[in-house]
Formats: sequence, C-alpha cells, structure tokens
Amino acid sequence: MRTMKAVQVTSAGGPFELVEREVPEPPDGHVLVKVQACGICHSDSLTKEGMWPGLQFPRVPGHEVAGVIDKLGARVDDWRVGQRVGVGWHGGHCGHCEHCRHGDFVLCKNGQIPGISYDGGYAEYMVAPQEALARMPDDLSDIDAAPLLCAGITTFNALRHSGAHAGDVVAILGIGGLGHLGVQYASKMGYRTVAIARGQDKAPLAKELGAHHYIDSAAQDVAQALQALGGARVILATATSGKAMTAAIGGLGLNGKLIMVGVSEEPVEVPITQFIMGRQSVQGWPSGTSADSQDTLAFSALTGVRPMIEPYPLSRAAEAYDRMMSGKARFRVVLTPGK
Repeated sequence: MRTMKAVQVTSAGGPFELVEREVPEPPDGHVLVKVQACGICHSDSLTKEGMWPGLQFPRVPGHEVAGVIDKLGARVDDWRVGQRVGVGWHGGHCGHCEHCRHGDFVLCKNGQIPGISYDGGYAEYMVAPQEALARMPDDLSDIDAAPLLCAGITTFNALRHSGAHAGDVVAILGIGGLGHLGVQYASKMGYRTVAIARGQDKAPLAKELGAHHYIDSAAQDVAQALQALGGARVILATATSGKAMTAAIGGLGLNGKLIMVGVSEEPVEVPITQFIMGRQSVQGWPSGTSADSQDTLAFSALTGVRPMIEPYPLSRAAEAYDRMMSGKARFRVVLTPGK
C-alpha cells in the first residue's frame, strides 16, 4: 500500500492537519496526478472556512495544481503516464446541463472544483477527471505554472475575450496576485498598458512588469488620468474594492468595458448617462476551462510571463496560507509537496 502526505481540513474554520493517507486509485475517466507544486489561492478560504454550499469534510484544498500523471484510470484517452499536466479551478463538468449543452463548461450547473468538490493539491497525489487536465509546456517550471492555473487564466482569459485590440488603452486596476499577471499579459498582447495602484512605490514594479503608464490612485484622480490617455478601452479590475472600481469607471473611453475579476462585497456605482452615451459596459469574468488553462500556460511560456512567488514546503501549509491571507505575499504563495 502506497501512502502520501496531505494537508486536510476536518471542519469549517478548523486548523490544517498534516496527515498520512493511502494514495487513491483513479476511477474510470480519471487520472492520478503526482503533485509537483500547488498554488495557494484566496478562494481556498472557501474550503478552510466551510463557506461553499454542500462542502464535505475532511477535505484537502488546492486548485492550482502542477504535476505529472502517475496512473491512468480506465477509459482515459489521449493522456499518458509521465505527462506533465495542470489542474485549475475548472475541475470537471457534467456535459448534459443546459450550460454544458451550449458549450459553457466553466459555468456547468454541476461543475466540480478541486479542493472543494473533491480533494485538491495540498497533497503529494490527487485524482482528477480527464476533462480537467491541461497540457504543460516543457519550458515552464511547475512552481511557475501553478499560479497561472487560477490567477493566470483569470486575467489572461478575460483580456483575450475583452474585445480590445493591439494599441488600445487597457488599464489593470490593482497590482497584486492577479494584477501583476494582468499587467504582463496586457503588455505582451500589445495593449497600451496602464497599471493603477496606491502609492508611488509601486511604479517601478509596474514598469518592470511591462506597464507603459502608472497611475497612483492615492495622489491622482484615476478617471481623469485615464481620460488624459484617451480613455480606456478596457479596465480589468483585479482589486478587491468596489469603491476603487467606481473611482476608475469614469476613465472608460468610447465602447469601454469594465471587467471585474476581483471579488468585493461593495457594489460598483455605474454612471448611467455616461454608459449610455459612451456605449460602455460592465462584465464579470469567471476563470476558464482546462483548454483555456492550456492556452494560458502556452502563452506564458511563449512570451515569458511569470508569476512572482513565495515557495513553501507542504509541511508548512498553514503558515503559507496565513501568509497569503495576510496580503503581504509578493504575490503568489506556492506549496512544493515532497520537498
């Protein structure tokens, strides 16, 4: 019997527990993944605090998983043992609900999420359905790939579906776990990239990440500064502040769009006349499918987009989680099982 180390939560709000478990067997249509790296995401708090409806304990969190296929279940096609794969937020879909019938697999009414619907990547091994797998480029390290499977895909996918064209003004609101990747993607996609954050101390980092312009929201009127650049075709809001989004929304140009990927309890106030006369819009964007994850990884490898990370061994998962939740990490925390 093979055993593995895993970090689990046994009750809502309970502590992380490092335990020894039997390595699971992959059922039909699933694979066993040897985890090489797993990012820690703020959404892992949904598991830690038991906030997801129907969540069953004990549960191993983690939905930013980079690894290698260790074993194939029956009826698994086009995958092989030893192949490098990633598993992100989209952890499987039913294929028969109304959303799936229209191809919106990431919005599946019966969709699965690693670390919530089934045990995730805070472990040395995990089982995942084959439709949740993304192929991993050889020239992208596991530790770099892991955060791209949630923070990366969310910003990359939102930008590539935004309707913006090369040369358009695209603003990234917030330079954190999502935003520092959003700035890189926007720059690599050929947009006139504007980074927005609080304080002049972030300006050098913004330029290093590829921003052409920096707006200090603590010292400048964000909307006026964006209008001085011609108005934003897209504002990608990665900050978790509805007030910050509202303050920026006046900076949209003709046909401009505010895309929200940062979650906030505060509402966003929309100036109705401005939106009517400027044909503007507000949109939310929910990550993407495993195919989108695969595109994200490939684009990142091609263009050199990389997350800024702080690595921790699996045995220090509780400390790593607290570091992420504190907001002090720069900018993604990644667990390295077996190290």
